[in-house]
Amino acid sequence: MATIAMLFVAANINVLARRHALSGSFFIYIGRTLGPFAGVMAGWSMIAAYLLTAVAVVISLGIFLGSVLAQLGLAALAPPAWILAPLFLALVGYSAYRDIKLSSRIGLYLEGLSIAVIVLIVAVVTVRHGSGAGAPPLASVNLGGVSSALTFAVFSFVGFESSATLAKETADPRRNVPRAVMLSAALVGLFFVAASYFMVLALDGDSDIIAKSSSPFAEITAHAGMPWAATVVYAAAMISGFACALASINAGSRLIFSMGRFRFFGSGVGTVHAEHRTPHRAVLVGVLATLAVTLALLPLSPIDAFGDAGTVATFGFLVVYLLVCIVAPLDLKRHGELKARHVAVSAVGILLMLFVIWGSLYPVPDYPMNLLPYLFLAYMLGGAAWFLYLKRTAPQEFANIEHDLEG
Repeated sequence: MATIAMLFVAANINVLARRHALSGSFFIYIGRTLGPFAGVMAGWSMIAAYLLTAVAVVISLGIFLGSVLAQLGLAALAPPAWILAPLFLALVGYSAYRDIKLSSRIGLYLEGLSIAVIVLIVAVVTVRHGSGAGAPPLASVNLGGVSSALTFAVFSFVGFESSATLAKETADPRRNVPRAVMLSAALVGLFFVAASYFMVLALDGDSDIIAKSSSPFAEITAHAGMPWAATVVYAAAMISGFACALASINAGSRLIFSMGRFRFFGSGVGTVHAEHRTPHRAVLVGVLATLAVTLALLPLSPIDAFGDAGTVATFGFLVVYLLVCIVAPLDLKRHGELKARHVAVSAVGILLMLFVIWGSLYPVPDYPMNLLPYLFLAYMLGGAAWFLYLKRTAPQEFANIEHDLEG
């Protein structure tokens, strides 16, 4: 269901990506159609989404590293999170600051290696201990559970659209960005569905084992008599974590950079490094904000901190995905290119996003997860208050935002 939803969102993103090859894409896509306030709120939402994704990844690094060391009998050597997080983010920040082409290729190679390792291990485990008779029937799935889980299923996809934020640094962006967005959603969905199916199959259909474990791959490989394989998988996940954090900081910094150039933030973050041609100050702001939130979450358990950051990040993405589905046909209508199929794709995308948003709110999660929507709402109200303050105290800056978004 998440895969289908993301494919419809991707189709709506691509309508806009083919028309507007711009840095900070979502802020501008939405602002040019729904006005400066909607555009600024979309950019504000997406910044939180990308940076909180980076926070969740930094926290997951500690979880994966702990799993690797535990498998090796070296759990006592796990470094504390307050040391690990700054070191990890320093490496990510330097890669983002140095060169977008280099950092993109590093991310691609590392992610490819991680996926290859996971595919290999899942294949070996399934061949050795899988049983077709053990696969659970679809009828046994609880719809309420599925709707609640959809928020995190969508979180597993987020970032598939981030190539749109790099349009100014992409060759032939009107062709390559839409292709990257759609292929990312499709291939990621295929990978997740297949991996989920074969993981359950490897446990002879007993999916409760996965649901109740904080180290599901360890359960699967132990069930197959291959406990050593879990170490390899979690090492691969650490590699993947670096790639994901780097992609999140790259995308988030481009939005900060774009909104700085549009004067929503200080103009200093809207500058480009003279040699590396990267938004170095926006990268620094993104890294420091990510580090601050990560350190603030350290008193929580790693699993709870990861869940909290990931859930709030997903709210940020859902808001923008919903707005993109609304804006795409309006943009086409404004330019006289709207067709019935565009309306249909938009309508389905809107309904799917509303369903995911509803599933994240009802059934009401247990405390303190039930507070997270209000935390996100407070963040959004803070951005709205800053926009209104800027409009009242610096009308010329506000006029510049309106003028630029009309371009």
